[in-house]
Amino acid sequence: MQRKKDRIDALAATAGTAADIPDAGHVSESGGLSLIGSAWLRLRRNPVFLVGAAVTVLFILLAIFAPLIAPHNGTTKYLINQVTPSTPIPPSQNGFPLGGDDQGRDFLSRLILGSRQTLIVGVLATLAGLTGGLVLGTIAGSLGGWIDSVVMRIVDVMLSLPSLVLALAVATLFGKPSQWTLIIAISIVQVPIFARLLRGSMLTQRSSDHVLAARALGVKPSAITFRHMLPNSLGPVLVQATLVLATAIIEAAALSFLGLGNPDDSSPEWGQMLGKAQQLFDISPHVAFWPAGCIVVVAFGFTLMGESLREALDPRNRR
Repeated sequence: MQRKKDRIDALAATAGTAADIPDAGHVSESGGLSLIGSAWLRLRRNPVFLVGAAVTVLFILLAIFAPLIAPHNGTTKYLINQVTPSTPIPPSQNGFPLGGDDQGRDFLSRLILGSRQTLIVGVLATLAGLTGGLVLGTIAGSLGGWIDSVVMRIVDVMLSLPSLVLALAVATLFGKPSQWTLIIAISIVQVPIFARLLRGSMLTQRSSDHVLAARALGVKPSAITFRHMLPNSLGPVLVQATLVLATAIIEAAALSFLGLGNPDDSSPEWGQMLGKAQQLFDISPHVAFWPAGCIVVVAFGFTLMGESLREALDPRNRR
């Protein structure tokens, strides 16, 4: 026993002290990165996110400043004298690079102005769907029990139907189609997506340590829900909103194409323009190509940005 003690003392004597080690006992002053900070570092180096963000920002700026960017008034029939049975679409010419539509209005100006209506419908439908999903998801995730079962069975029924079919069914219930009926139809389709996602996040939060500690301390259930569970569950839902926005734009265009959107063409919208172009596609395919291309590019930009955000904010991807 004494011999073992002597060997340990000899090793300790030859190992040196902490003063012999350059950074012994030194704590680095550089703080760690939060989840948001770490995600931003990855996003800045992600070309997919940069492309999606660039497309999204350009689309939003175009929609906001559309009346200032459009070269002409979107309702004035500048080229009506060129509309004939043989040439129903005025061709490209000086001052009108994309020509006109079947009523002699500047096609480029209407395409630019249509971005505003497309953004309004997509954003309002997403916000309405997000609000409804937050209400249902919070109720199901916080209360649990039979209330959770009832809410989730309703959500499952809505999710079992294709989104476009459900939106089409809701839109046809209104006697007169308008922009608001379009927004309502699309928002109803988005509600179950947000509700199920938020409910799953809140169920995870219910078993977390800080929520269990709050219950042990006697914190009111309402305070636990709105101060502890809900704020920590919103991250995945908000990221999903960027992806849903792309879907909302496509579904709005599809319903407008089918004649269930705003019938007033004095306020152009890309889906509405695409629907009117189907009768002229054989003669002038560009009247369908441009609004369809804009819809695809914008939806693609939102999708790229949303997928990049979801990957960057996933804690499992942190390095």
